[in-house]
Amino acid sequence: MAHPLRSAAQYEAGDKWLAECSEHPAVVRAAWDQEILAPIASGAHWLVAESSLMRGWPAASRIRESPHGPVLADPDGNRMFWLVAPSAAEELADVRQLVVHPAGWLLPSPPTGWQVEGRFWLWRPDGTGQLNDPALIAAAFGPGGYRTEAEARA
Repeated sequence: MAHPLRSAAQYEAGDKWLAECSEHPAVVRAAWDQEILAPIASGAHWLVAESSLMRGWPAASRIRESPHGPVLADPDGNRMFWLVAPSAAEELADVRQLVVHPAGWLLPSPPTGWQVEGRFWLWRPDGTGQLNDPALIAAAFGPGGYRTEAEARA
């Protein structure tokens, strides 16, 4: 079982990073204090690649290697949001199951430690700035799915 203080510190680091990705971190924290989603604009730190939940969940399960970047799930809206580097749009352009939103697109986000309005972090921001590898995402959504190096050699 995870040590509760270590988990709390991880959530705090993830929340700090996520809030600081906004131009207005205090607004983000105030929204979370009120237990509402905080709109955080993509752009300088990351872009958002959106998939349906139905296609995204199996793709996420194919990516077994760590670390991975943050993925936000919205079961009520049947959507998943993958945080990727600002340079990843071109690499993901041919993945039919994904829409990469432009810089400035608002992602209504809960804090990392709990769900808000049905949204939760499947893979939480950990405070390091780690983002999802677009090559792994593209492979996971591909026809054969992503395979580890050992699986590819087998």
